[in-house]
Amino acid sequence: MNYWLIKSEPEVYSITDLQQQGQTIWDGVRNYQARNFLRQMQIGDLAFFYHSNSNLTGIAGLTRVIETAIADPTQFDPTSKYYDPKSTPESPRWQTVIVEFVEYFSQPILLSTLKEKFTPEELILVRTGNRLSVMPVPEVVAQKILAIKTSLT
Repeated sequence: MNYWLIKSEPEVYSITDLQQQGQTIWDGVRNYQARNFLRQMQIGDLAFFYHSNSNLTGIAGLTRVIETAIADPTQFDPTSKYYDPKSTPESPRWQTVIVEFVEYFSQPILLSTLKEKFTPEELILVRTGNRLSVMPVPEVVAQKILAIKTSLT
């Protein structure tokens, strides 16, 4: 099993939204490196759900990958801001995954805490200038994040 971190602004889609819906397609990713990370995900992988650009910017919960290698439907929708006219159903450029809700963190792990606990080499998220919305999390770092979560509750 691998660990990942996926970002969303809570006003757009929050861990609470996922909790209510149970599962969702992780659509709208339009960065090639983030897309490549989505392509590497496997069923059963866990992903930390990170709220960005909010009062409580940080890890808000945990999800599990339940389907992989899905063509992101927004790339074909001309009314979507994620529409890609160069992409076709026969040769889609953007693949994604479906994730299911696993856990809501009653105390989010704030970005400030993550910066205190991890170096930029350990956790891509804390690198200066990082704007990726999907990134891998090494297992040793994931275990430390889960330990931090336990200590906050």
